[in-house]
Amino acid sequence: MRQSLARHPLAIIVLAQLCGTSLWFSVNGVGLSLAETLALSTADLGRLTLAVQLGFILGALGLAGSGLGDRFRASHIFAAASLAGALVNAGFVLAAPHAGLALVLRFLTGVCLAGIYPLGMKLVIGWTPRHTGAALAWLVGMLTLGTALPHLLRGATLGLAWQWPLLGASGLALTGGALVLALGDGPHLPPPGGRARLREGLASLRDGRFRAVAGGYFGHCWELYAVWTLAPFLVAREVARLSAPVGLVPWLAFGMIALGLVGCVVGGQLSRRLGSLSVARRALATSGLVGLAYPLLAWAPPPLLLGLLALWGLTVIADSPQLSALAAATAPSAHVGSTLAVMNAVGFALTLPGIWLTASLWASQGPWVVWWLLPGPLLGLWGLRRLEAMPARG
Repeated sequence: MRQSLARHPLAIIVLAQLCGTSLWFSVNGVGLSLAETLALSTADLGRLTLAVQLGFILGALGLAGSGLGDRFRASHIFAAASLAGALVNAGFVLAAPHAGLALVLRFLTGVCLAGIYPLGMKLVIGWTPRHTGAALAWLVGMLTLGTALPHLLRGATLGLAWQWPLLGASGLALTGGALVLALGDGPHLPPPGGRARLREGLASLRDGRFRAVAGGYFGHCWELYAVWTLAPFLVAREVARLSAPVGLVPWLAFGMIALGLVGCVVGGQLSRRLGSLSVARRALATSGLVGLAYPLLAWAPPPLLLGLLALWGLTVIADSPQLSALAAATAPSAHVGSTLAVMNAVGFALTLPGIWLTASLWASQGPWVVWWLLPGPLLGLWGLRRLEAMPARG
């Protein structure tokens, strides 16, 4: 079986990534149903999302600090994290009425995701070292589709209780872990071992080119997850203005986020001709302009605003795989796992303010809340401009 899977390793890894990352926004996919059933506010749902992000941050730091990302096989960590994440996510079905326990389980879900997303990047590098930007585009595209998948599950199960989409996400995570375990690690990475630690992951920050790439990634993170958190509320506003059935909301939220897959893949293809830096800058500038324009056009016809949200979903994630490819190119090869884990941890720490601000202020500020996200694209573009001005390594 392993030989058969190894013929198409990228397809297997991205499919597993799709399945595993469906855990990330599994609760957001049923957020409107939870709000109605358990009387949760937008701020309550935001706290559940923040718990996942915090768990991911600490999990990524733990992965880098312990050296697990470089000392053990990436496929084994991915599979173990998928199994644990599936169990924790399923446990939320029983814990949802208990606020404290629900937050703990979402936090643990984030910890498990730290063994899925960064290790997925390492698996891609291990199997397909050429055209890393295009390969990572598929991986991040599947992360995007995995993020959108809970909304699709909710749309497909509107006649059923909210628990069923959550259990579906757990089943998908188990499938993803099994696929990666059967595939194994790629041949293009150093064998597991050594004593990589957090300091090795942080060492790359001393390099000016890596710091510039990291600045672009950090700005991107400030914006991205807040947009994904807001997606059902932005869509619901336009559905209400159209007097359309509320059942359209999960389908449209899925569409808005899932368009990021197209953005990632198209960006990956363009990166072969234009380079990762150029694609990342263009995507980040476009998503920033959409965020700037949306509140100013809040009075416009709903179809126009839905189109603008579609453009936002298309571009808000398209820079991510190119930034990851640039980071992997500047990181020391022996410590790729630790370096990417550290960059992910810092970047995801910057998702917390954006999510908290937008979720807390949505009820009072409405569409204008998205302007709190504008510092992200500005910071990212500044970092990438610095990278462009630096001489290439000889």
